[in-house]
Parts: sequence; C-alpha cells; structure tokens
Amino acid sequence: MDSSTDFPEMMDTHQVARYLRVKERKVYDLLKERRIPCTRVTGKWLFPKTEIDAWLKRNSASASGTQKAGPAAMVVAGSHDPLLEWALREAGGGLAVLPGSSSDGLARIAAGEAVMAGIHLLDADSGEFNVPQARQALADHNVVLIEWAWRRQGLVVATGNPLGITSIADLAKLKARVVLRQEGAGSRVLFERLLADAELNGEDIRTVSAPVRSETDVGLAILEGVADAGLAVESVANSLRLGFIPLCKERFDLAIDRQAYFEPAVQTLLAFARTAEFVGRAEALGGYDVTGTGAIRWNAR
Repeated sequence: MDSSTDFPEMMDTHQVARYLRVKERKVYDLLKERRIPCTRVTGKWLFPKTEIDAWLKRNSASASGTQKAGPAAMVVAGSHDPLLEWALREAGGGLAVLPGSSSDGLARIAAGEAVMAGIHLLDADSGEFNVPQARQALADHNVVLIEWAWRRQGLVVATGNPLGITSIADLAKLKARVVLRQEGAGSRVLFERLLADAELNGEDIRTVSAPVRSETDVGLAILEGVADAGLAVESVANSLRLGFIPLCKERFDLAIDRQAYFEPAVQTLLAFARTAEFVGRAEALGGYDVTGTGAIRWNAR
C-alpha cells in the first residue's frame, strides 16, 4: 500500500486517483463538477498535495457534522480570466485553482473553501460591478475586494464574421447559434442584461448544447463550428484568431480573505501583477486595462 510520502507535491490525474483510492474516472467527474483543487499547466491537470489534504480534511469535517477549523485552503475560486490564469501559472507561489462562476467563487470564500475568487458581476439596479454582490455575500467575512483589470466584453464570432453580426439584436435577427455560459457566471449575467437592453429575452435567441464553463470554452465552441457567437472577453477572440464585436467594458475583481492577503502565495501574485512582464502580457492578450490593478474597491467590516 502506498504511503503519503510516495506521492509528489504536484500529482497528476493518475497519481491523485491512487492517493484518493478512487478510479481515475471519479477524478475527472470531480474536475467536471469543479469540486477538487487543481491547477492546469500546459494543458495538463495537476493537483497540489497540500491542498488535496486540506480538501479531504474539510470534507471529512463536513460529513461528520463538525466545524472546520484553521485557515481557508490556498485556493483561487470563481470566474475564469485568461490574464489571471496566466499570471497564476507564471508567478508560481503555490495557489491552486478551483474554477467555477463568480457566484460560486463568492460562496466558496464564504464557506472557507477558498482564499480568493475572481468575480465580474454587474448589478442591474446600480450599474456597479462586484461591490453590491460582494457586500451581500461577504459582509460578515474578513475580506477585501481588489481590482484586477477592466476587460472588453463582446461577441466572439467566426473568423471574418460570415453572418455579419454587429449587435446583440442581430443574434435574433440572423438566427445565430449562441453558446451560453453557466448560470451564476458573470458573463451570463451580463449577457442577460444586454438582451434586456435590446428588448429581447432568452426565448428570442437560438442556443446550442449545454452552457460552457470558461471564457476560452466559448471561443472553442465557435472555432469548432458548434456555435456562431457567444459573449466573452476580447483576449479569447485574439488568442484563437476569431472575430470580435466589442459591446462594453467590465471590471474584474479579486475577493481576497484578508488574513490570506498577507500570505506569501497571495503577495507573490499581487507583486507579479505590478511587473512590466504582466503589463506586456495584458497588452499582448488585448482588451485589458490594468492601470488600476491592485486598487482596493471595497473592504468588508
């Protein structure tokens, strides 16, 4: 029988299945459900052993009905952002990733399952990004909301824009096949707001397949011919050499547990976001404004 010392600090899918004593298929199910701490390097899923141990401990405590103790796991949850994904990989520091939606990220911080969450949620009443939702979900928690970047959001379309799409209204008019993000995703909230502004609703557009879980997945659905259009950030269109129709700008923030804010892993990421390399990458990806990166947008308590 393997002992815990037989496993590396960064395990692959096969190794983590052995470590957990489950079949690899179960690991892939956990990945699909966004329930296991992980990170992705050059297309390969890796699992930090320390975070897997913490995850097991939290789940054991939950199953037994006991209160979990100690600091939250050094996990980044919430919405996907291509620039953040790159920065986490390049900066190092040991932060694991538990991808999901903006709403899911706020819930995971509130539950102590993550120390950081990426969010981009538009409040329909105030027109403000992120602060109203963070205040509602995390008012009783010791967190701070930090600006990551402003991003251009718009419709990603096939190269050359063969349908001639120029607006949200054209999605209905041209009967375009639209790929959606999952419920709770910031892009889904924004898309529904843009539909309403165009006096449309979900029944007026033609959607395809199941909702996807990342900005990149929107672009891939279009690249593979599964869909004609979808709402995503400009950097996705640029990276896949697809067409892009800009519609608006949004602020992407990081909700961070204040105690973890001073931990080396978080400070390493924030320090990296102040480097010329980071600024250059944002410019190369396209559609980002990082002049306000690191600014405090809200303090709980």
